[in-house]
Amino acid sequence: MPASRQPLSVAIITLNAAAQLEECLKSAHFADDIVVVDSGSTDGTQALAERYGARIIAQPWLGFGPQKQFAVNAARHDWVLCLDADERITPELQASIESTLTDPAHGAYRFPRCNRFLGRYLKYGEGYPDWSLRLFDRRQAGWSDDAVHEKVVATGSVGRLAGDLLHDSAESLATYLNKQNRYTSLAADMALAAGKRASFSRLALSPIVRFIKFYVVRQGFRDGLPGLIHIAIGCMNSFLKYAKMFERQNADAALR
Repeated sequence: MPASRQPLSVAIITLNAAAQLEECLKSAHFADDIVVVDSGSTDGTQALAERYGARIIAQPWLGFGPQKQFAVNAARHDWVLCLDADERITPELQASIESTLTDPAHGAYRFPRCNRFLGRYLKYGEGYPDWSLRLFDRRQAGWSDDAVHEKVVATGSVGRLAGDLLHDSAESLATYLNKQNRYTSLAADMALAAGKRASFSRLALSPIVRFIKFYVVRQGFRDGLPGLIHIAIGCMNSFLKYAKMFERQNADAALR
């Protein structure tokens, strides 16, 4: 570690991530501390992390936001970079992080995330720049308690860094769709808990507005067929969230 920069912890949550974790850990080699919070892996994830010098902490699943905050709290240093096992830090992003930590002007930083989908890194539409707030001083920021679509909430100013974070899940389309089904169920529950309700206009218009925004305005068409499929699934997710909300609303009304 350069003597002049702030010490850095990398926090990662895992569950059966052995097929993806190695490249993530390699890209985080410059960190002063790596903590992996594992929620019950059976595929050698913990042993792999140990080979790269990471500290392993076993923690049953708490939900995305709480699990990530648990990892942040377990870090040895106040400056924390949060990663998923299927993400990699590019050399450009590493240089930005190390330069920024010599004299941080903000308490938190976001940077672009580049998502790989159906064999292609998306550079337009919904897939890029996908600004992600992942580097922060934990005394000035932390993860929300959301079970899905969790986010880092900062109490002070937020800066931007150059360089991409690569997201390469390498999952099949069937696996991706199964995950989206779970996420839309969680999103529907969260929306209802917040007092929101489904309506005909939201069911009908939300997917259309989303398609225009990401495929036309943000030029998702330039990502070819993978871009079209990615945005189409996103539009379907908007519809499914409100459809599931409508189903739950009807079920609640029938019980009254």
